[in-house]
Amino acid sequence: MIAVLAGGVGAARFLRGLVRVIPPSDVTVIGNTGDDIDIYGVHVSPDLDIVTFMLAGVLDEQRQFGITGDTHTLMDELAATGHDTWFTLGDRDYAVCLARTLMMEEGLPLHEATARICARFGLDITLLPMTDDLVFTTVRVRGPEGEADVHFQEYWVRHRAGLPALGVTLEGGSDARPAPGVSDAIASAEAVIVAPSNPVVSIGTILSVPGIRDALRATRAPVVGVSPIVGGAVVRGMADKLLPVVGADVSARGVAGLYRDFLNGFVIDVVDGGARDEIERLGPVVETTQTMMHTPEDAAALAKATLALAERAR
Repeated sequence: MIAVLAGGVGAARFLRGLVRVIPPSDVTVIGNTGDDIDIYGVHVSPDLDIVTFMLAGVLDEQRQFGITGDTHTLMDELAATGHDTWFTLGDRDYAVCLARTLMMEEGLPLHEATARICARFGLDITLLPMTDDLVFTTVRVRGPEGEADVHFQEYWVRHRAGLPALGVTLEGGSDARPAPGVSDAIASAEAVIVAPSNPVVSIGTILSVPGIRDALRATRAPVVGVSPIVGGAVVRGMADKLLPVVGADVSARGVAGLYRDFLNGFVIDVVDGGARDEIERLGPVVETTQTMMHTPEDAAALAKATLALAERAR
């Protein structure tokens, strides 16, 4: 079994390649829930849903969230009656979130609700939230009226990451516990892959849950990461604005430094090959390859290279 720590779009693209290389039933994904938000009366788990929709072949890849071909009658009606619809959910997307909310209100923990949603979309992978506990990421920003803590989704979606970021906190994180199956998946995996996701608000939040980082240090499996930074720039998202907040350079080496206490191998893009020696001095074995996943075939090739590095890093 291969365990994968995953955020949203970058991780979903990588996973789409991975399940072309190995059977989906051999993959356990540990997904970020720091992006979760309660809005419009439902509990939204954006990263879990992006992974689900991508692997089910229904993700709206143009918008990089939601379901392709979805309608927006609900949002239109909310807006028409004066509601601020800064966070968009399509009608089918909303229905998925409503189903999750109703299951949780009936007493099902998030990991069981997630399993039911995966089954509804016909997925053979195991998708686990990092925790069943309600946590959410806040970003301390400097706005027109001074400093304030805002939910990550407000920072990213409402403000388009346009406000200077000063700090990042996983609210409730210190009291959270790994969801059932998370620690066991890391301990029993043949390899653990840290997908190319935001190191601060995707992977970083997963690592903030007490016990997960310790499990990565303790596992006998090789832990291999894939850099989300290519040529000193982000492929997507706002990691370039948040890495400096946690004292890391916007570079493959900066990301490797954040994972150095548990990382055995690190995949970087060919354009960053000059940093190989510097990264290897941190500890991990480095592989250089094409990491841009323009097509599913690109993603599969990257997955193969990552699995091969895991074998070398044992």
